[in-house]
Amino acid sequence: MQDLAPVLIFVRVADMGSFTRAADSLGIQKGRASTAVRKLEDAIGTRLLHRTTRSVQLTEDGRAFRARARDLLAAVDDLHAMFAEERVGLRGRLRVDLPTELARTTIVPALPDFMDAHPALALEVSSTDRQVDLVQEGFDCVLRIGPIGDETLVARPLGRLRMVNAASPAYLARHGIPRSLDDLRLQDHRTIHYSRTLGAKPSGWEYPDREGGTYATLALPGALHVNGVQTYEAAGLAGLGLIQAALSGIGRHLDSGALVEVLPDLRPEPLDVALVVAHRTNLSRRVRAFMRWIEGVLTPFLEPPFPSSVR
Repeated sequence: MQDLAPVLIFVRVADMGSFTRAADSLGIQKGRASTAVRKLEDAIGTRLLHRTTRSVQLTEDGRAFRARARDLLAAVDDLHAMFAEERVGLRGRLRVDLPTELARTTIVPALPDFMDAHPALALEVSSTDRQVDLVQEGFDCVLRIGPIGDETLVARPLGRLRMVNAASPAYLARHGIPRSLDDLRLQDHRTIHYSRTLGAKPSGWEYPDREGGTYATLALPGALHVNGVQTYEAAGLAGLGLIQAALSGIGRHLDSGALVEVLPDLRPEPLDVALVVAHRTNLSRRVRAFMRWIEGVLTPFLEPPFPSSVR
């Protein structure tokens, strides 16, 4: 087949389970997507999709064709890039999802260099703290903090996000600077409670349990409970209590003196950070370049990952 566009359209429809969503993600009309897949089926002489008014499902032939089509598209992309020099800009659309606070404080401020190097690239950035569905929502790459949550996805561990304990100078002037876990109780310290669901039981103040090499929690009082990372940090800046946050997010406040690190020897457990894609064999040059770039941006804030065979 001389024109691979119908193959790309079919793979996107198959992955997303919808002609409408696939067409939107590719920036084409739904009718064009439907026509392209129908002509593809005529050309190869078999039905690839079962269509109903409510759903699109792969036939047995469709599943086999999709697997080979992904390999073909990846190979073609690699072929196009074979003689491309590093200075040649990327082209096409790249859709990624990033954790909200990490995007705001660390990744987006660094984006001008990446975009200047690849002015022909159309980058779509989603920032959310929920676990998006890579396939159904059409993402090429997702940056995840914490558990991946889906064993069918392919994860490339980047490292572990450094966490710190902090408070505002005004708060420490009122309560004193804690230098031990006992001080947290004796000096009547308070913490800002954070959870994604308001009203959920607070997880407590996390600290390393040196005897077992694990982490434990200490129950601390706190009058404020929030469900947003930005609100959590704002509460710490306002002097409402102690916080435990990622160095990437509050590093600038530590540098300016708006926050002060406390208990540096009792930092909470670092959070796993990984780049996640749906399929190992379908990484375009755009995705590979973005993954290399974002790894460089985050490296100063990461500790080495645990040993893993997934790269």
